[in-house]
Amino acid sequence: MDILTILAESARTAVGPVAAIYALAAIGLNLHFGYTGLLNFGQVGFMLVGAYGVGISVGVFDLPVLVGFVVGLACAVVLALLLGIPTLRLRADYLAISTIATAEVLRLVYRAGFAEPLTNGVYGLQNLSSGFRSVNPFEAADRYGFGVFNFSGNHLWVMVVTWGLVGLFALLTWMLMHSPWGRVIKGIREDEDAVRSLGKNVFAYKMQVLVLGGMIGALAGAMMAVHQAAINPDQFKPQVTFFLWAILLLGGAGRVLGPVIGSVVFWFLMNFTDGLLRALGSEGYLPFLSGPDFGAIQLAFVGLLLVVLIVFRPQGLIGDRKEMLINVK
Repeated sequence: MDILTILAESARTAVGPVAAIYALAAIGLNLHFGYTGLLNFGQVGFMLVGAYGVGISVGVFDLPVLVGFVVGLACAVVLALLLGIPTLRLRADYLAISTIATAEVLRLVYRAGFAEPLTNGVYGLQNLSSGFRSVNPFEAADRYGFGVFNFSGNHLWVMVVTWGLVGLFALLTWMLMHSPWGRVIKGIREDEDAVRSLGKNVFAYKMQVLVLGGMIGALAGAMMAVHQAAINPDQFKPQVTFFLWAILLLGGAGRVLGPVIGSVVFWFLMNFTDGLLRALGSEGYLPFLSGPDFGAIQLAFVGLLLVVLIVFRPQGLIGDRKEMLINVK
């Protein structure tokens, strides 16, 4: 068993395109929960409409990929309004219930038979990345990087764009949270009644955050579509949202770089445990387990690490414990 190879591949995955896509989606979730206190358990639903905005525009109507991104963002705005208008005036748990239910209903609708002319049902849509790759400044067949951190031209292009978007929205988050608007948002998280007593329209601020965070999630879904070049509804199960929550809690909710650090560490752990289990299995150290069992053990191991982290460092890897204690009070 070559532990160095497993570590190297895990480090490569931790900065790869998938980690970047999840970091982007988690930034949207951080706006919802970390800064505003909105319990959104359906961020994957925003990713789904973003991905299918690109998929349907490019794969069905043969429109430019940029149009697909705009369609995905518009669908995210509509979804946020449909979720927020009936729920944001109610208790936080109503939003949690409605978001997780809506995301799952959307997945079932997109895979249903009546939606096949647009979504191709359970088979999904293919050949979605040609427009995105046509503006790729890197040679697709070449490898770029150094040591274990080398990627194909197509993957590097996705990484440059997605990590660029992560940096852009992290900067935007920092700027917003240091503005008067951001101070109101953080005030809503602490005590929305106090904010309301100052004459602020709490519902309007919550709606703005829900729309903005949902659009960032849709952008992550759109990048997933062009990265994979194919999508199907069953990629967008509730498990994806739980991964995003794990990333956010791991890095630190309410911190600008929390989703970024959380995504890097999360995907390192996921890849490392997967590689380690498969290596142990191939050498006969785990004769009582089969291939499908590795995934369950992998998730259990990562989940256990997350529980330990929450117990001993509930503010996350880069969170501020003093600030967290003040927020609790």
